[in-house]
Amino acid sequence: MIKNIKWILIASLGMVSCSQEVEDTSGIEPEVVVSAGTADFSKYVALGNSLTAGYSDGALFKAGQMNAYPKLLSDQFALVGGGSFTTPLMNDNAGGLLLGGFPIQGVRLIFNGASPVPLPGASPSTDILNVLTGPFNNMGVPGAKSFHLLAPGYGNVAGVASGASNPYFVRFASSTGTTIVADAVAQNPTFFSLWIGNNDVLSYATSGGIGTNQTGNFDPATYGGNDITDPTVFANTYSGIVDAMTAGGAKGVVANLPYVNAVPFFTTVPTNPITALSLPASSSAQLNQLFGAINQITTAIGQPNRFVTLLSDDANIATVEPNNPLLIVDQALPNLSVQIAAELEPLFGETTAGFLGNLYGQARHARNAPSNDRDYILLTSSSIIGTNQADAPSPFNVIGISNPMQDNRVLTAAEVAEIKTATDAYNSSIRSIAESKGLAFVDANAVLNKVSNGGILFGTYHFTSQFVQGGTFGLDGVHLTARANAYIANQFLEAIERTYGSSFKKYKPQDFPLSYPSFLP
Repeated sequence: MIKNIKWILIASLGMVSCSQEVEDTSGIEPEVVVSAGTADFSKYVALGNSLTAGYSDGALFKAGQMNAYPKLLSDQFALVGGGSFTTPLMNDNAGGLLLGGFPIQGVRLIFNGASPVPLPGASPSTDILNVLTGPFNNMGVPGAKSFHLLAPGYGNVAGVASGASNPYFVRFASSTGTTIVADAVAQNPTFFSLWIGNNDVLSYATSGGIGTNQTGNFDPATYGGNDITDPTVFANTYSGIVDAMTAGGAKGVVANLPYVNAVPFFTTVPTNPITALSLPASSSAQLNQLFGAINQITTAIGQPNRFVTLLSDDANIATVEPNNPLLIVDQALPNLSVQIAAELEPLFGETTAGFLGNLYGQARHARNAPSNDRDYILLTSSSIIGTNQADAPSPFNVIGISNPMQDNRVLTAAEVAEIKTATDAYNSSIRSIAESKGLAFVDANAVLNKVSNGGILFGTYHFTSQFVQGGTFGLDGVHLTARANAYIANQFLEAIERTYGSSFKKYKPQDFPLSYPSFLP
């Protein structure tokens, strides 16, 4: 998922506090008197997506699966009458998938001291054609959206190439025509957990908003892979999942959804990484002339200016902000290609002016404030900033400076607003359905908002959303570390205690690793 991370990311890592290097091997607290309360944990089934499966560092692998929050919950449930908990384990700790011997999913990432890179020398060994014999208690399926849990054939290998089915579910589906929920219900669970819906907006976000907001479209069969799920579809789907899981009298715990732009995949690369000292005076002068002319057009037609004055190596940077914002495409802007070409023709000639009109028709400089009107640069975009666009002439070929970063590289403020609206609607449905069924509820959104706004202290340790070293998110910038899975497991346990009068020992997150080493047995 993450390729070549350049110096922009390295500079953003900061320093790790010494407290994160301290190992406390005292384990979980032993003095708690455990109790199941009014819940029956004898048959626990977990439903969800990659977060539930234990996906981390860009892949699914054994160690991540064994540290997944459902596995940690099951270990505590076992102390109060819980039964065995089985997981459709991968073949190894490298991760990745094969289809008939051909790789379709890459291996996990490690940190090489400068940036995340694929595990050196590793290759996938888990072939999805080698179907496992279940049933399995951990029904988390990486990539699954809410409506996929009720989709017949989601485990049919014939649909993998087209995206109609899921390679992870292919490995452990009871039949090619079954659904995830059907396989869960067939186990007659007495207790379940459900954390689903992140992918209903996440794929839109990680693609830079190139999908479609399907609000108003009630047929998910017509959705693309990067689309936002209609909130009514989500509500009906979620209600159907919960109805199926509780029909036999099972109790359960559900979690709501965090805002996707709170994770380091969207917050690590700054919107203004171009230092004034790195921009030659000749380049800034020409670009300022160009952008100033375009600003005159927007002023004349009553629109906000799209560009700021760039600072260069001859600027008095002691008294001004030394960084320049990235140049991006914003498809929500009116396309001014024709007007720009007409305005620039006296300066550059007809041919060049036409090229520049097309290049800058929906371009602007990225914004980083206020928080409700800022853009987010995708983590995977860092490797192209400052490189040359091959099909553009100099000096209009420097990506992020004179050549705008395309829509799939940036999550704009307008796209963030769409995601937030959908997420708020999903979370409203999750909470109301949980309350109507008497289920325990975890406010995961509140937890991860705290992480991204100053962090969370536990003892002398600290969770933040800092990429690589914040302790919360793994090397793909989206999924949880083993340590964060332990913390989230505690949140689930506390929610269950509040609702069902249970009592559990809690995990010490500091006993779990911040990251996985390159060598795992």
